[in-house]
Amino acid sequence: MKKNMNCSAEHKKYLTAQKHKKIAVSAMRWGVLILIIALWELLARLNVIDSFITSSPSRIWETFISLCKDGSLFTHAGVTLYETVVSFLLATGLGTLIAIALWWCDTLRNVLEPHLVVLNALPKIALGPIIIIWVGAGTGAIIVMALMISLIITVLSTLSGFMEVDKGKLTLMDTMNATKLQKLFYLVLPSNVPTIISALKINVGLCWVGTIMGEYLVSRAGLGYLIIYGGQVFQLDLVMTSTVVLCVLAALMYACVALLEKLAYKKFGKA
Repeated sequence: MKKNMNCSAEHKKYLTAQKHKKIAVSAMRWGVLILIIALWELLARLNVIDSFITSSPSRIWETFISLCKDGSLFTHAGVTLYETVVSFLLATGLGTLIAIALWWCDTLRNVLEPHLVVLNALPKIALGPIIIIWVGAGTGAIIVMALMISLIITVLSTLSGFMEVDKGKLTLMDTMNATKLQKLFYLVLPSNVPTIISALKINVGLCWVGTIMGEYLVSRAGLGYLIIYGGQVFQLDLVMTSTVVLCVLAALMYACVALLEKLAYKKFGKA
């Protein structure tokens, strides 16, 4: 009994230490960010750096308030967010389905996998003019650009996880006369929750990159458009403000995926 009490006390002490460590790490993260912002503002005010070129936190804030007042920020951010979310959902859904198809059919996988690797290495920006001709200079072209950047990565990473499922477990299911569909739903997919979540995290960044690249090419609205426009008319405050808003939106989207990860691990358990 006394030994159990000692173990319980040690466990509580360990959990408390871990909690304090987590709080300390979080505080240091925010501290580093605040220090960078403060140093940036100070150097700009002391004219150590040229605020016309680098902008400054105060000028970014003023530009942000101005864009909020006329409503243009919400319009442009909404356009970019819509394009990114659509491409993210399409890349995740189609990528997972294609990976399942390649896992299901060995011949299809052996035929297509080398081509997917080559396509993944292809600079997608080079296909920009072709995409515009095929889809048109609009939202569709931007979504296709983001989809092309993120889709193949999703397929390859998810397929890799599917192929690494414990062979012993597959053999056991074979002895129980399990169908391929049963193997997929009762073994392959549940054991690859971490792989799919990892693909989601990667897709967050890739879809934002693809969307902004697409907006650089054809968009007349969106954060990418604001960045290009600001650079063309030398309104670098607008460029920096759009970039900061882009970072915040990407961080929020990543936080949503992280929340989904916690929920998935509660349901399926962590592999």
